Amino acid sequence: MNKTDLIDKVASQMEATKADATRAVEAVIDAIVVGVKDDEKVTIAGFGTFVKRKRAARLGVNPITKEKIKIKPSKTCAFRAAPALKDVL
Repeated sequence: MNKTDLIDKVASQMEATKADATRAVEAVIDAIVVGVKDDEKVTIAGFGTFVKRKRAARLGVNPITKEKIKIKPSKTCAFRAAPALKDVL
């Protein structure tokens, strides 16, 4: 399922227009992005938790040249599914 499919499902469940569903889906995604960006843990009950994680600097190997390279520290978003979601799966 992609974003367009999600919007279609939300529109049909809400019995709303596609434009209204688009605004609703985008508002939720924007709120999650801003929360994670601001180092907040975003928890949606029954669905899961989004959190920012830091990756430490490390050494890697270029698979073509076998040369060792330094990989800079970075940040990533992690998702942990809630037990209710895990039970459905």
